[in-house]
Amino acid sequence: MALYAELHRHLGGSVVPRVLWRYFERHTSELISRFANYPEFEEFYTKPRNTLDEYLELHTLVESVQTVETLPYFIYRLLRGAYIFENLAYLELRYTPYLRTPEHLSQSERIDKMAEIVEVVGKASQLEEYPIVTSQILCMHSRLPYEVNKAIVDLAAQSKQYVCAVDIAGGDSHYAERLEEWLNLYDYACSLGINTTGHLYETTAGCYTELLPYLKRIGHGIQIPLLYPELLPELAQRGQCLEVCPTTYIKTGTLQDIRQLKLVFDRCFDAGVDIAICTDNAGLHNVRLPFEYENLLTYDIINFKQLQACQDAAFRHAFAWPHGERPASLLNELLKPEPPKVLAMRD
Repeated sequence: MALYAELHRHLGGSVVPRVLWRYFERHTSELISRFANYPEFEEFYTKPRNTLDEYLELHTLVESVQTVETLPYFIYRLLRGAYIFENLAYLELRYTPYLRTPEHLSQSERIDKMAEIVEVVGKASQLEEYPIVTSQILCMHSRLPYEVNKAIVDLAAQSKQYVCAVDIAGGDSHYAERLEEWLNLYDYACSLGINTTGHLYETTAGCYTELLPYLKRIGHGIQIPLLYPELLPELAQRGQCLEVCPTTYIKTGTLQDIRQLKLVFDRCFDAGVDIAICTDNAGLHNVRLPFEYENLLTYDIINFKQLQACQDAAFRHAFAWPHGERPASLLNELLKPEPPKVLAMRD
């Protein structure tokens, strides 16, 4: 039964190792020629990295094969797994459409091709077989020029049938040298009525208070409660939600021990700041959302009541969830037993 919402999952990092290996075997075996077998590939694909930048390099492996022709293949398998194994009722997929266009084209030609990518992802995500409510978040990228990033914002505004928000990705340590650009782009997105989130305060190098007022949700944001708890009342006042992805911080070397997240959750709960628990890159991690829940409970980072609060927050802050309540509440009403019928007394 589908019960959960996933607010932070990258299309590039969502492909589980086995699916990616089979695709490479059938279509581009040269990309895996250096691996003797599947276990060796899986170990390479899912092992922890030393830094966020090193970790993000893995996205290029998948981006290179996620094209107009192949995206339906990957999305079908992604949604099948999300519905059957993760009990997802709602999924926001984020990615940079420009990076799915052919590299041999000019910049303007690639910009023109982005709309086709969004449409393909949107149509491929509508599966009667696996009825999950889906929407897309289009990611601007720290290593793309201003013209491309502005075109991504424009595309989001023109594609509200499929797109619910914009984001900035590419490693939060790279924003500083172009901070004025990001402020202008987010201001522009807000002026167009586009929802906003952004990879921010994930690492100690990605702390930019100037960007916070432009965001409805904060991608990761764990350094706020860890290093800048004085900002939490402002987040609570603005109704911002943190998208916390526990396994990511171990895989990127951002945290050394998952139990460091207890302070994140405790301070956010105390300040009234919502947290949605997410996977980020379920494929790269080889984990699913229920595992993230279980891990947090196992290490006594949160309790069951707090877990339920995070699950409720995920639906409350979902940009495109069409209902006023989460599925569990709707299901309770549906399954509520009818009162016994009172038979009329006969004379």
